[in-house]
Amino acid sequence: MKVLIVGSGGREHAIAWKISQNSKVEKIYAAPGNAYNKVIKSCENINLKTSDDILNFALKEKVDLTIVGSEELLVDGIVDKFQKNNLTIFGPNKEAAMLEGSKAFAKDFMKKYGVKTAKYQSFTDKEKAIKYLDEMSYPVVIKASGLAAGKGVIIAQNRKEAENTLNDMMTNKVFAAAGDTVVIEEFLDGVEISVLSITDSEVIIPFISAKDHKKISEKETGLNTGGMGVIAPNPYYTKTIEKNLYKIY
Repeated sequence: MKVLIVGSGGREHAIAWKISQNSKVEKIYAAPGNAYNKVIKSCENINLKTSDDILNFALKEKVDLTIVGSEELLVDGIVDKFQKNNLTIFGPNKEAAMLEGSKAFAKDFMKKYGVKTAKYQSFTDKEKAIKYLDEMSYPVVIKASGLAAGKGVIIAQNRKEAENTLNDMMTNKVFAAAGDTVVIEEFLDGVEISVLSITDSEVIIPFISAKDHKKISEKETGLNTGGMGVIAPNPYYTKTIEKNLYKIY
C-alpha cells in the first residue's frame, strides 16, 4: 500500500511515523515533508507544494491513500480534485474546509446553527472595526480571519493595543491577505480543551482530549505561535465535560 501525506510540519511527521508501523504500508511519500522524515525508512520526501502537482504525482505513482495536513491546500480544494479523479483522500472538501480557512465564516456558521460562541463582529473596513471597539470591554480578542499558521490571534489588553493590532492586520498586512477580514470578539477566560474528531458526515469518532500551548514565552505570556506543544489527554477534561460534549454529538 502506498500512502501520501501532504504537509511539512510536526503533525505530518507524526502521522508518517505512526503509519510506517502498519505492515500493510510499503511506501510513504511526504509532500513536501520535512527533515525528520529521514528517520522513517519507508518515507520519502518529494518537493511538491501545489495541489495540481501533488495530484499528478498521486495519479502517476498510483497512490492508494492520501492524508492532508496542510490547511492551505484543504482550503484550495485538494480533496475535491482528488475525488474527481477517483483517488482515496482523507480530509474535508473545499466547502467544509472554510470552517478552518475563515474565522469569520466559522463564527457566522456557529451563530446560524446555535453553537455557543463568544460575542463577535467581523469587519473588512478598519474604521468600522475601530468604532466597534467602543462596544467592547478589555481585554479583547482580535483575529485575522484567514489562515495565519496559528499566529493570527491577538489578545489586546487595552484600546491602544487593539487599535494598533487592527492597523497591523488591516493596513500593514502583517498576516498578508489573512488580515483583510478581522474578527473582534469578547475575551473568555478559562482553560482550553480540544477534542478533535473525524466524521464521514454520518458517524462522528472523537479522539482523546488535548490542551494546546500557543504562547511563545513562559507562564503563558507573549505572542501566539503555531503551537509550543500539546498535552494529551487534557487533565481538565472531566467526565462531566465529556458528557456535555457528547450531547452535542
